[in-house]
Amino acid sequence: MIKKKPRLIVGLGELLWDIFPTGKHLGGAPANFAYNINCLGDQGIVATAVGNDLLGREIIDRLKQINLSVDYLQNSPQHLTGTASVKVNAIGQPVFKITEKVAWDFLEWTPEWEKLALSADAVCFGSLSQRSEQSYKTIQYFLETAKDNALSVFDVNIRQPYCSSKIVLDSLKLADVVKLNSEELDWVAQLAGLDRNNAKSSARKLMRSFQIQLICVTRGASGSWLVSLDDVVEHSGFPVKVVDTVGSGDAFTAMLTYLYLRGKSLEMIGEAGNRLGSWVASKPGATPPETQDLARKVLQMMGCA
Repeated sequence: MIKKKPRLIVGLGELLWDIFPTGKHLGGAPANFAYNINCLGDQGIVATAVGNDLLGREIIDRLKQINLSVDYLQNSPQHLTGTASVKVNAIGQPVFKITEKVAWDFLEWTPEWEKLALSADAVCFGSLSQRSEQSYKTIQYFLETAKDNALSVFDVNIRQPYCSSKIVLDSLKLADVVKLNSEELDWVAQLAGLDRNNAKSSARKLMRSFQIQLICVTRGASGSWLVSLDDVVEHSGFPVKVVDTVGSGDAFTAMLTYLYLRGKSLEMIGEAGNRLGSWVASKPGATPPETQDLARKVLQMMGCA
């Protein structure tokens, strides 16, 4: 039996240190996503920028430790490496204070990134990383340059006050798959001028308006909805003792992307995504070292290993 070549899947956008009261953890949805993609067995690449400072060098060392390539990290000598102070509330939800005008706010279009865009099988991007005009233009051009059959996954991930209607609406136009939570769905539907009386109906109308293939609505401890034009698949989630939810959604997105590229059912995607996401929520930080073992176990349970 010939083993299929791993897909090349890019996490595009922000990279930073999440500074918790107990210490710092690698953060930023693109890196969390790419780490989980690697754990699943595809080639996860993070495309972003760090400063030429101690925190930037520590990020490079950390990425190497977790086997993430640093080949597509841009170095920004004029700007600091990104950071975010994080406080976790009583139910494990993080509250972020994100440093502005850092390296990933100044992403550049380069020949290396053009080659990456043309090679990628999927690209996952969000709204936060487009808060500056320069990074917005670079990310939008990256997506426009990607090959026609590359899957574009928009993880809305709103962090106010850094998200504008222009960023969201322009990103929806380039997305094949959209992941957002219930509150974000309501906000996006309002932006798009859609009926907001029924969440599932709003998701369907959003799909038709922007020619989206699939919408994933995460619902915290209540699980998720996966909405296609033909079906709605609900999963009630898995109860865990939450340490912090940082990175749990990114783990879900990685599992969704991995299985969707392989044509798996929405039922399988919902169960596997919730399993991996809930497990990450039971561990500190977004890139627990045990993730690879668990990701492989989940795939085995689903008959996908």
